[in-house]
Amino acid sequence: MKVWTSEHVFNHPWETVINAAMQKYPNPMNPSVIGVDVLDRNVDRQGRLHSKRLLSTEWGLPSIVKSLIGNARTYTYIKEQSVVDPREKTFELQSTNITFTNMVSVDERLTYKPHPENPEKTVLTQEAIISVQGVSLSSYLEGVMASSISANAGKGREAMEWVIRRLNAEIEELAATARVTIRAPMAAVTTEK
Repeated sequence: MKVWTSEHVFNHPWETVINAAMQKYPNPMNPSVIGVDVLDRNVDRQGRLHSKRLLSTEWGLPSIVKSLIGNARTYTYIKEQSVVDPREKTFELQSTNITFTNMVSVDERLTYKPHPENPEKTVLTQEAIISVQGVSLSSYLEGVMASSISANAGKGREAMEWVIRRLNAEIEELAATARVTIRAPMAAVTTEK
């Protein structure tokens, strides 16, 4: 078993980061996620949003790893459960693979919270527990997978920034459209006098 952890600070408020996290896929930084299906979504009595999603991915494992696990097929499914608590300002996401579980298990947990010293920033804490069993060189493979998770985490943070830029551009576009729409009737009223 190998445990990988990471912490990252986004220079955006919690609400912005959570909006981006909910719209993270698809993105050009991580094309391995090829499908996202919402299986269930509900709000509990405390106002927390619970979501269950199924992610379809194409694992980009090195060829040596594919040969060691004896499988060239790397198309996998991941079960993801998340809870957004707007009162406590927490977003917790847990994911685990449901394909290849007889050989590889990756359990990941992400937590987003406002920065304790600056509410205009958000702290992301990530942890992944990797376990490879039933194949030779298990420890080596766990290390390779931890490196892959680390690289993908960097791509994930880039994707979040990309989504935030896209959302901000959409907001600016809507605001510009609203300004034009409001000015047009006002100009017509002014010219009629």
